[in-house]
Amino acid sequence: MAVIDLRSDTVTRPTPEMRRAMADADVGDDVYGEDPTVNALEETFAARVGKDRAIFVPSGTMGNQLALRLLTRPGDVVVAGARQHVVIYENGAAARNAGVQFHAVDDDDGTIDPAAVADAVDTAAHHHPRPGLVCLEDTHMPANGSPWPIERLRAVGAAAAAAALPVHLDGARLFNAEVASGTAAAERAAGATTVMCCLSKGLCAPVGSLLAGPAAVMERARDERQRLGGGMRQAGVIAAAGLVALRTMVERLADDHGRARRLAEAVTERWPGAGLDPAAVRTNVVTWAHPDPSALVAHLRAEGVLAGTIAPGVMRFVTHHDVDDAGIERAVKALASAP
Repeated sequence: MAVIDLRSDTVTRPTPEMRRAMADADVGDDVYGEDPTVNALEETFAARVGKDRAIFVPSGTMGNQLALRLLTRPGDVVVAGARQHVVIYENGAAARNAGVQFHAVDDDDGTIDPAAVADAVDTAAHHHPRPGLVCLEDTHMPANGSPWPIERLRAVGAAAAAAALPVHLDGARLFNAEVASGTAAAERAAGATTVMCCLSKGLCAPVGSLLAGPAAVMERARDERQRLGGGMRQAGVIAAAGLVALRTMVERLADDHGRARRLAEAVTERWPGAGLDPAAVRTNVVTWAHPDPSALVAHLRAEGVLAGTIAPGVMRFVTHHDVDDAGIERAVKALASAP
């Protein structure tokens, strides 16, 4: 019986249409800017998120790290939510790659308070490090993949603009936010200087992410990408899958969202005190508190279901294209029999 892999949406496999597009891709040397398929992907994404230009990179982490190098100076403080990917899930890369430190603020609901940005700016008058950037994450993975309310995004963007601070939007699952909220990606990214999105999560491409922003910033991004070892040659072979992803895989994310809600209901039924409200699960991530995650992961694995953890005592499921309704019901059954 097939294993039901709910550890992450990064385990998705390219679709048959992606594989055909990859085999037939028109390619060139992207370091010279001569790969037509990469160029088409970058142009398509930039238009989709309302930015001048974009750059194709191997991973979302590289996209975030590029933004930090482009928008800050060594010694700057970056205002960000305490549980954001760029803060705790990138192996401390910000300090090594950009020479910055984080002013981590509360993000329990998946957002940060605009007042927290103003407060961070005010501290510079009291011998604290100078803020140089605000980072946001939409959707916010640890908060059950919560999409930001659009008015909250605008308010934080306005607070940053008032302090003349650039904003980077980690939109690894930005299109999940678009589908769940009904607000276009370009509108969600309007207040951000740069925005990153992964193609290899729910959109099913095998590899790759994109960073978009103003033309002058993206021109510098090519140099910074090279410094991080991210220059790729005939990358159209993988960019072709990204084009298919943007064209065919966004709307279907709603299916993943519905399946995540089903899992959330099953978790709440089995552990009413897990701190999970199924109504708060609006995209494809389900997180909940459990007293013994290792035992639960082992039980689920024995039942043919793979799950993961994101912090001590915190379990996670992530739904995606490769797990259908039948697979979800197998996971529900495994949860019901968990100790």
